[in-house]
Amino acid sequence: MTEPDDHVIVLFGATGDLAKRKLLPGLFHLAVAGLLPDGYRIVGSTPARSAMSEDAFRAHAHDAVATFGRSKPTGPVWESFEESLSFGAADPEDPGPLLAAVRAAEDSLGGRPRRLFHLAVPPSAFGSVIGMLGDTDLAGNAKVIVEKPFGTDLASARVLNDTINAVFDESRVFRIDHFLGKESVDNILALRFANGMFEPNWNRDHIRYVQIDVPETLGLEGRAHFYEGTGAFRDMVVTHLIQVLGIVAMEPPVSLAAQPLRDEKDKVFEALRPIEPGDVVRGQYEGYRDEPGVAPDSTTETFAALRVEVDNWRWAGVPFHLRSGKNLAQGRQVITLGLREPPLRMFPTDLPGQEKNRGNKIVIDFGDPGWIAARFLAKEPGPAMRLAPATMAFGYAGSFCEENGLEGYERLILDAMLGDQSLFTRADGIEHIWAASTPLLDNPPPIQPYAPGSWGPEPAVSELIAPYPWHLPDPAEVLPGTSGTSPAGT
Repeated sequence: MTEPDDHVIVLFGATGDLAKRKLLPGLFHLAVAGLLPDGYRIVGSTPARSAMSEDAFRAHAHDAVATFGRSKPTGPVWESFEESLSFGAADPEDPGPLLAAVRAAEDSLGGRPRRLFHLAVPPSAFGSVIGMLGDTDLAGNAKVIVEKPFGTDLASARVLNDTINAVFDESRVFRIDHFLGKESVDNILALRFANGMFEPNWNRDHIRYVQIDVPETLGLEGRAHFYEGTGAFRDMVVTHLIQVLGIVAMEPPVSLAAQPLRDEKDKVFEALRPIEPGDVVRGQYEGYRDEPGVAPDSTTETFAALRVEVDNWRWAGVPFHLRSGKNLAQGRQVITLGLREPPLRMFPTDLPGQEKNRGNKIVIDFGDPGWIAARFLAKEPGPAMRLAPATMAFGYAGSFCEENGLEGYERLILDAMLGDQSLFTRADGIEHIWAASTPLLDNPPPIQPYAPGSWGPEPAVSELIAPYPWHLPDPAEVLPGTSGTSPAGT
């Protein structure tokens, strides 16, 4: 593959949780894999009140990689990586330390290295950071990675896009969603378009419904300040689940290059029917209002389930069921495509307990490392013609060398250095999603309570998608030897 040009990478929010858990360990894993440029420097930056010395930043990076990284901070690669680290605090009124750190990093590399800025900061800080980069000319020869959320509604998304595009043209903006960097999500493109057994059937003539289900067992994890102003719909559905929907529902692009791929994905977002309040269930787990930093009368949803439709020729009439929430029974990331049934008059169809297993399904688990399964009916051994469900499955674990795999952030940071925008969100795409969300945001349905460790507020969640069930198969049933917990009640 193409090797990136020499880069100076600037991490805004370098001491925050995202940098600690994902960015610093991910950058070091890229170095171990030999995927960073021959010449690179990494500059950490925070506001002046949180500034630290170069030695302190290197110690912080060591601890982050040791705690959260797949590759441990030892040996010559770590020594080289550690030497690449420096620090430069920056405030909009005093960017001097950052300017000096970037200049020193570029001088040490020689030539004209490219700059990559990663904004791992709260959305409220995006405008001031972008403005500072423009005012100081740091934005020249540079690309910028912007973290979610990309606004909170259509108006704020447009303001944010205008702010960014005033300094960086769209070709240099990388709105990052780590779900789209997952191997298992990227594999949906291969599954759909490289296989004659699937591609002709990937439409409303053969598919009854699509489910994208991302329940989480985690609670707030100390993020009450962020979550109170965001909620499950803005935090997960807009940014992650609908982005995955775009991959599942898109038309075949003329190539996998960035522009045609994003063109087809954004056509899906443009075809989203407005999301009406009656097609949404909002929940809040019991005890949420007792969390530190949460208002005692909070109406922020910690759970969202919705039925959406893509109003185009391929998908008209096919419901897409999306679900995500905090403090649920399992943490999973699953796509299910329920196929239409053929006439079954020649077979007995009243077998006890088989109703929910009877239909054919394609199931894509896009958790790491991920698997794909096809559920079908087969004859049970014996003298009678009795049908029973069976499964054909493929699992990434054990099928390929997992060491070759990159985590979502690693893959996307590498793509940003290469200038490949294929798996990043475009301005018009995010605005189309917010436009479809406007009826819901203007008139959200009331919050319904649910017990921690449950599957959300019942019976509303099940009634929302009736007559279809929520389908969340146990990994241990699909791939023998895989650990899993039976999702009773789903």
